[in-house]
Amino acid sequence: MRNIVTIRKPFFEIGPKTYLYGDAAVEMAIEADRLSEKYGVDIIFSAQYTDIAPIVKVTKNIKVFAQHMDPVLPGRGVGAVLPESLKAAGAVGVLLNHAEKPLTLDVLLQTIQRAQQVGLATLVCAGSCEEAKAVAILEPDIILAESPALIGKGRRGPQDTAEIIKINNAIYQLQPGILVLHGAGIKDEKDVFEVIKAGADATGSTSGVLLAEKPYEMMEKMISSVADAWRERNKDRG
Repeated sequence: MRNIVTIRKPFFEIGPKTYLYGDAAVEMAIEADRLSEKYGVDIIFSAQYTDIAPIVKVTKNIKVFAQHMDPVLPGRGVGAVLPESLKAAGAVGVLLNHAEKPLTLDVLLQTIQRAQQVGLATLVCAGSCEEAKAVAILEPDIILAESPALIGKGRRGPQDTAEIIKINNAIYQLQPGILVLHGAGIKDEKDVFEVIKAGADATGSTSGVLLAEKPYEMMEKMISSVADAWRERNKDRG
């Protein structure tokens, strides 16, 4: 089975990690759902396992992903995150290999294959160009290229454009047409604009949104900026 959800370029990912859960996470998901429709931007919302079903129940536009899963089969495995359970809860994809939840390549391959078996899209993190190439060979649906040094504290710089192009080219040589999200160090809408303009299919933010003085306002600025940068980029091509 590989009934994977379609994600349109450009898109945005927000991962609440453990900053938000329960009603607060549902409320933010509802706002993200509204913004997805308003700006015509697909949004991946990576939720806590226990929040997946409540969020799916009250949203229609966002793509709800789990924050991790294990390559286990139904049966033994106390404490493991079963792929079938995520699918049953309404998730359409799963985030894998985040810097806070790293996997070996062998386990990552098994997990991607299990996701494909149950029909979950895979968003796989890579912390360097070399890791991105290794991940691309495993055929995930989306690669999230981000430097661990930037996560939660970094700041994007003028060298980003060259690095984004370098990583994209390396990935496309192995998997033409794969979606590539460039993240980490995204603090505001200006960072979003520059990353998308430089060649990313998508970007995302956690702390940049959730630690902002006005998180909902910052989320809207970022998603609006995704759409603006994409239009600007296509205008330059035309």
